[in-house]
Amino acid sequence: MLSKFIVSFFALAMMSSGAIAQEQTAPAEPAPASVPAEENILHLDLSTGGRVTIQLYPQMAPSHVERIKTLTRQGFYDGIIFHRVIEGFMAQTGDPTGTGTGGSELPDLKAEFHTFPHLRGVVSMARAQGDDSANSQFFIVFYPRFSLDKKYTVFGRVSAGMQFVDAINRGEPPASPSRILQASIAADGKAPPTAGAFSPMPEKEITVDDLNAPINP
Repeated sequence: MLSKFIVSFFALAMMSSGAIAQEQTAPAEPAPASVPAEENILHLDLSTGGRVTIQLYPQMAPSHVERIKTLTRQGFYDGIIFHRVIEGFMAQTGDPTGTGTGGSELPDLKAEFHTFPHLRGVVSMARAQGDDSANSQFFIVFYPRFSLDKKYTVFGRVSAGMQFVDAINRGEPPASPSRILQASIAADGKAPPTAGAFSPMPEKEITVDDLNAPINP
């Protein structure tokens, strides 16, 4: 009787261990396909003479990065000027009206503030007074401004071509504003625009009053 019990016990143990082994060797769910690195690289071809490459940070600001990529692929930023450029501070763009008050037709974004500092070359989202009022405008920092940390959403940083950012014409607005000729996502493989592909901004018509106006020193 005891021998039968021992045999049954070992048989059950072997069956149990086999089931466990099958569970352990069962194929796992396929891992999700990784996002190509180029999917999170933004190119800005500027009228200042070259291409600016920006590394996007979806892990820090996923909604803001998605917004920038969506508008970029719509061609929203093509031709838009840098309407507010302050020496020693930053260059701001992303307003189709060029006045600093415009934006896209998409809803405003909820803030994604985090601890990444506003260093030179950082790209951060502009907003109105409310934390959750960012839409399409953004700025590129010339020099560190840590007072902006945790108040504006950083979503990327320039990795190449900062000299073309440094060359953006200053002013609020500049007398002769620099502009984004073309914005693109690296994964889409768009080449920089050819010279003369974009028409310059029309000059203000000169009137008789302008000709007779006094010359300011």
